[in-house]
Amino acid sequence: MQRWPVLLFLAWVCFLFFSGIGLFMSGFLLTRIELANSSSCSDPLAPPPWDKQSLPPGSCWVPQRFPKVVLVIIDALRFEFALFNPAKVNPLPYENKLSFLHHLATSQPHHARLYRFLADPPTATMQRIKGLTTGSLPTFIDVGSNFATYAIQEDNLLAQLVQNGRRVVFMGDDTWEGLFPKKFFRSYFFPSFNVKDLHTVDNGILQYLYPTVNSGEWDLLIAHFLGVDHCGHKHGPDHPEMAKKLTQMNEMLRSLVDHLGNDTLLLVAGDHGMTETGDHGGDSQREVNAALFVYSKTPLFGTDPPEEPEAIPQVNLVPTVALLLGVPIPYSNIGEVMAELFSGDGDTVSEALQQLLVYHINAKQVDRFLHSYSLVAQDLPAEQLQHLQELFSSAVEEHVQLLAQGIPSSKVDLLQVIPQIYKRMQESEKSRLERRSCRATVAAYGLGSVYSAALVIALTLLGFLLMLLHSERLSLAFLLLFLEAFVLLHIHTRARSLAGDTEPFSVPWFSVISWLLAASQFFYSTGHQPIFPAIHWNAAFVGFHLDHSTNLLPAVLVGANTFASHILFAVGCPLLLLWPFVCEMPSSQKKKSKREPQEELQTVDEHMMEMRLRESPEKFSTALLQLGLKYLFVLGAQLLACVCAAVILRRHLMVWKVFAPKFLFESLGFMVSSICLLLGISLVMRVDCAVSTWFSQLQLR
Repeated sequence: MQRWPVLLFLAWVCFLFFSGIGLFMSGFLLTRIELANSSSCSDPLAPPPWDKQSLPPGSCWVPQRFPKVVLVIIDALRFEFALFNPAKVNPLPYENKLSFLHHLATSQPHHARLYRFLADPPTATMQRIKGLTTGSLPTFIDVGSNFATYAIQEDNLLAQLVQNGRRVVFMGDDTWEGLFPKKFFRSYFFPSFNVKDLHTVDNGILQYLYPTVNSGEWDLLIAHFLGVDHCGHKHGPDHPEMAKKLTQMNEMLRSLVDHLGNDTLLLVAGDHGMTETGDHGGDSQREVNAALFVYSKTPLFGTDPPEEPEAIPQVNLVPTVALLLGVPIPYSNIGEVMAELFSGDGDTVSEALQQLLVYHINAKQVDRFLHSYSLVAQDLPAEQLQHLQELFSSAVEEHVQLLAQGIPSSKVDLLQVIPQIYKRMQESEKSRLERRSCRATVAAYGLGSVYSAALVIALTLLGFLLMLLHSERLSLAFLLLFLEAFVLLHIHTRARSLAGDTEPFSVPWFSVISWLLAASQFFYSTGHQPIFPAIHWNAAFVGFHLDHSTNLLPAVLVGANTFASHILFAVGCPLLLLWPFVCEMPSSQKKKSKREPQEELQTVDEHMMEMRLRESPEKFSTALLQLGLKYLFVLGAQLLACVCAAVILRRHLMVWKVFAPKFLFESLGFMVSSICLLLGISLVMRVDCAVSTWFSQLQLR
């Protein structure tokens, strides 16, 4: 077996693995570009004021409607949990338990309203918190974010409140602690990892909720309850424990309303829903349909509620709350303001102009973000951008003319036209961003149900699992890795049969596995972990006292520091093949008897150490191929086990904090190891070629 075919075949096997990783990664890991821009009160987004408009002190862009907002997040509050149907005689455990919301909505229709709150996938808690605070479509990796922390760097609602001197108080899920460090005026965090614990977080919140509300030392109060979500994970929604948790939430809301002032807006929201088995993380109807309930003791709505609750995207909450509190809308928001919350009990003209005002500001803010994003991403069609700009310009011009000319009789018609133009523009913008950053890749992620799981092949310590999913990309990725396993097994068996007795040149499986386990051990023993905050960023400046002119050298230094064990052990892998020959000479000399003839000793010496390889060059090449295939096989099994874990646990609340980073580090480690393995084998072959040339010259002499 010649040298180049060995390298080319190993390179082809690596390429197959890379393809499988790419297919899975393109669907599992969602990425987008994160902008560092931030909104401020001085941004010229508001139109010229009309006669009756005034901007009170402390308000930005629009007059503050509410000085205080209470946001109660009931994790995994599916829309059906909040919907009340009095006609049901025998409701399920999760039905008709939040009766107090129904009572408020029916007894005070102009004060309360229930919405269908549509979440964007992935419906994991961390991603939903990002969506509820930034108004954008969060993903696993935001390009441009600081990987050294999980903190949200993008402009968000909490950051705007803090910048404008507002006090944010939080209690509940400790996920917020890492996402918003040093953003809370006061906080009460409770551990969220144990999904079997139904009461610790909820009881902890209830201990501080009512005293905090009564104190008034807050402008935004966030209470994130986890009991309903944990009950779903542990028991599912159709269980008596779910009825108990929802009943507890119902009584909590009843007591909370009694403590609210007339100047406070209450928002009760679910960050996502849950499946019939109590899971979430995907894009099924039950997972993306959450509930939003809005209530105020002062009138909120100028019209009666519709027969069916209106469906609104979750990102719409961010611009609405920001303008209601009188702070700027976060820069990257793509949500549409809920203009009906700005009507109240004023006269018709003021209500119409106020709604036009918030539409105008929201439209300019989204247009500004779209323009900035298109300059960075450079992948949005120029024709569509031009069309959106024309729609936006015409809408703004009509509004400005209306304010300049007074209140014409056609104001009602104009009030209908501008929101329609704005909504068309918003839908076009959002659809572009969704197709680019979330929806297309989530469809590839395969967040649907897993149909079946079958054990395909089990070799060494790890098994290969083929998961038949809805997603074509994931199925193809698993099938590709599955076929690679059989290809490696077939080639390994074929190589052994072609080489005949290659035992002196064969490296046993336990040696290869031990070698790889040692590489993993050194990865952890040097202080590394498969999470972004554990990356040794200071390695980028080792040997350099000043900043780097480019990011290439720091990336190489950090990568070399992180994957040093992978690099060294992969390059040194061929030493496993040569080590027995290095250790052979002293043991052979001890076994030889002094009484043996000198000729026989000379014959044995000629067969010692690496010189024995000269008599079997084909066996040496075959042995290198076998060693490379074994190394790649064990690496691939390790990687596929990580892939299977990520898929199986894709609905776990810590999937984006634990399992997704683990998969990413494992994939990068596999790529680095395989490339370095090819480098190490090529170096050994280069040395072997030089020795062969030298040995041939000696024989000619």
